[in-house]
Amino acid sequence: MGANAASGMAVDDQCKLKFLELKAKRNYRFITYKIEDQQVIVDKIGGPDKNYEDFTNSLPGDECRYAVFDFDFTTDENCQKSKIIFIAWLTPSSVLNKKIGLYRLECSYQMKDEGKSSFKLRCKLNS
Repeated sequence: MGANAASGMAVDDQCKLKFLELKAKRNYRFITYKIEDQQVIVDKIGGPDKNYEDFTNSLPGDECRYAVFDFDFTTDENCQKSKIIFIAWLTPSSVLNKKIGLYRLECSYQMKDEGKSSFKLRCKLNS
């Protein structure tokens, strides 16, 4: 588990592992992440048979989530494509974490795709 030096917010190793499985094996449609006890953890995983509606139905109405979604689409040239997209789910009634208080958690997600897999979920607290 790695902690972000700026915030002390840890990211559980399962976050990276499950993302790499989604990317390499395409065995998941989506992964949602949540904050629990000052760390980012895997919340829910949707199988490859799930769709975007299943994903949105899995999101809570009153809590924040961060997610990756394997989006399939057809181009104007009729080519099948797939892109992994990052989603920050924030609602007006969202409660991030009781321990954070008035702070807001900002997560950014990065991945490199030049033949090398990397995953970075950085979290920092903003006042």
